Amino acid sequence: MSLPDLRSLIAGGESSTIELKKSTAEKERACRTLCGFANGEGGLVVFGVTPAGKILGQSVSDRTFEKLATEFNGFEPPLLPRINRIPVADGQELICLQVGRPMLQPVSFRGVPYERILNTTRVMPRATYQRLMLESLHATHRWETQAATDWTIDKLDNNEIVVTLEESIRRGRSDDPGSRDPLAILRGFGLLTAGSELTRAAVALFCKGGIAQPDFPQLHLRLARFKGVDRSEFLDNRQFHGNAFDLMRRAERFLIDWLPVASRIIPGKFEREDVPLFPIEALREALANAFVHRDYASGSGSIGVALYDDRLEIISPGELHFGLTPEKLLLPHESKPWNPLIASAFYRRGITEKWGRGTLKIVELMIAAGQRAPALVSADDFVMVTFTRPDQGAMNRRTPQVTPQVTPQVMALLQAATQEVSRHELMDALNLKDRKHFYVSYLTPALTANLIEMTQPDKPSSTKQKYRRTAKGQAVLSESQP
Repeated sequence: MSLPDLRSLIAGGESSTIELKKSTAEKERACRTLCGFANGEGGLVVFGVTPAGKILGQSVSDRTFEKLATEFNGFEPPLLPRINRIPVADGQELICLQVGRPMLQPVSFRGVPYERILNTTRVMPRATYQRLMLESLHATHRWETQAATDWTIDKLDNNEIVVTLEESIRRGRSDDPGSRDPLAILRGFGLLTAGSELTRAAVALFCKGGIAQPDFPQLHLRLARFKGVDRSEFLDNRQFHGNAFDLMRRAERFLIDWLPVASRIIPGKFEREDVPLFPIEALREALANAFVHRDYASGSGSIGVALYDDRLEIISPGELHFGLTPEKLLLPHESKPWNPLIASAFYRRGITEKWGRGTLKIVELMIAAGQRAPALVSADDFVMVTFTRPDQGAMNRRTPQVTPQVTPQVMALLQAATQEVSRHELMDALNLKDRKHFYVSYLTPALTANLIEMTQPDKPSSTKQKYRRTAKGQAVLSESQP
């Protein structure tokens, strides 16, 4: 890192990822902050700069780094910050300590875990510590990989298992194993334990009818149509127990039963077109996300679908993990399913895609339909997606488009992407300041329509990510020019 680069970084002052210290005399407090950074998404501590951003520098010797190394011994699990020395005037130097997100969390310093909130470092709350511990154990000790005690293949819907394989083969997502034996299929899907027992994921995906109770009460779906805009009066109230595929079908049928459909005459034709209240594919994606990413460990949890006069809510038990937030879900992000085995089965069935595109696809579909992107809310024990009902006039005015993604905003983006450019360069070219607005209205629709592509598609959130026109994007831009 060069001095000009650092000046640019510290220009905005201290933040959730940057802390400034006058000298290494504050090394203990700096290590608490590094601990907080490590328990988040990483960050940078700079010695030799005042909190106001004035660069002072300090004298640096071997003894300076010996003292820092002694402080680093206080991290558990071990954490070794990357050190960078930057010369400034009169023989003084700046010391930069940088940490990323380690494989093992939570990290503590001298027995105490810390977290970073905005520009403040504080002791981590117990609930956050427990969540990070759970995420740390996720790879080997998550709910879906555990054996379903006393469950045998006769309690599963064999037809659902075979249909999943057939659909996966048809879509090119599985090779044909040459057998339709249910146990062999489950083994190929990774849904048996090392001892050939059924996993809990196998039960969640394929259990018969309502026999999941009492062993798996969380395989539960609640559906409600309320009168008005609150929960004071039901017009319809349904509850079901069963496997995830069956419950999703029931949720879809409920929405088909209750969602209004507007009709309009297509201009120039004596034909009527039915327009659903919300794009069906967007609702299907939101439902699939609820079943794939929910927390199955809680026996009292259930997927909820609540329809009001003014909105639709899809509620999934559990919280967001791996540093994801509602804001990040509306931006390009890496796929981090909480239930990878269940997510894989939904992928094989063609219900979902990989690569973390679910929420981006919902946003693109809603915008293409002329509606607002849904609101995402995450609390300690649930995640909720809310679709706001459009007014009837807007529904009737909607007209089909051959290429609905090529909005004026997307066209402006194509014109700005004259070469490989970063997000910052694109936003500057478009004179945009609001990052969320840029992603929702410009970049996400362009990426979804394959008009723009990433230079590093395997690392969508990389700081070195750039974007360029695809051949399709170039063709669309050329056709639009006289």
